[in-house]
Amino acid sequence: MAKLRNLKKDIDYLISEVLSDCYTLAYLYPDKKDKAMEIIREAVDFRNRIFERANKPNGKYDKKLVKTHYKSINQDLLTGVDDFFKRISELTKK
Repeated sequence: MAKLRNLKKDIDYLISEVLSDCYTLAYLYPDKKDKAMEIIREAVDFRNRIFERANKPNGKYDKKLVKTHYKSINQDLLTGVDDFFKRISELTKK
């Protein structure tokens, strides 16, 4: 299993990319600033929830449960970030 520290770094990196894209979107399209700020709020809330889950593994002493717990966190992180990027892409198309 990867270290918890690396997982947290991945979470921070991916969410910071979402935030960066939202700020760029707000700068380039001032009329869409409100929607970009909404995505930013949701992304920060998502990051906090993922961090909370990462800090509290289920079945602390059962390695299989811990491994599946962190796999589910990783999967949820990737799908959540992908959803944010899709929403940002939709804003640029309109």
